[in-house]
Amino acid sequence: MINEILIDAEQRMKKSSETVATEFTRIRTGRASPALLNHIMVDYYGNSVPIAQAATVSVSDARTLQVQAWEKSMVAAIERAIMESDLGLNPMTAGEVIRIPLPVLSEERRIEMTKIVRHEGENGKIAIRNIRRDALGDARDLVKEKEIGKDEEKRAEAEIQILTDRFVGLVEQMVSEKETEVMEV
Repeated sequence: MINEILIDAEQRMKKSSETVATEFTRIRTGRASPALLNHIMVDYYGNSVPIAQAATVSVSDARTLQVQAWEKSMVAAIERAIMESDLGLNPMTAGEVIRIPLPVLSEERRIEMTKIVRHEGENGKIAIRNIRRDALGDARDLVKEKEIGKDEEKRAEAEIQILTDRFVGLVEQMVSEKETEVMEV
């Protein structure tokens, strides 16, 4: 019973930390990364699909992304989707290739980005704490139903807290690494 609660809590906490990592890939640092465009959706013959399903995204140099559309007719739609995204990028088209220069971030913008990083990290930690609350509630329910004793409940609480501390620490580590990356010139 307790093991099932712990396994479920660990899996959910792992997913929460992975979500934070995914959100961090969307935060622009001034360095080119194909993951920066992952969330952009392109209108592909009436369907909205991720850019990776309509083109190949690669890094041509440290500050330039290159998007190669699979079909020439898709170049305009991909370019429009990039311009309309919340990234503030200005793509340049040369035939079938779209080049996206990443502007150098100002100090003010870097500080703003670190605030966004901290906010995303805090959201991840809140999600992990909510999972802890659910797991502790499940353990209390087992005590009420007389399936486990108070000693087992205390052991479960301790193990759930250890799990929570581990994943909160992981998120804090990701936040500090991303802040360092953002502040790098």
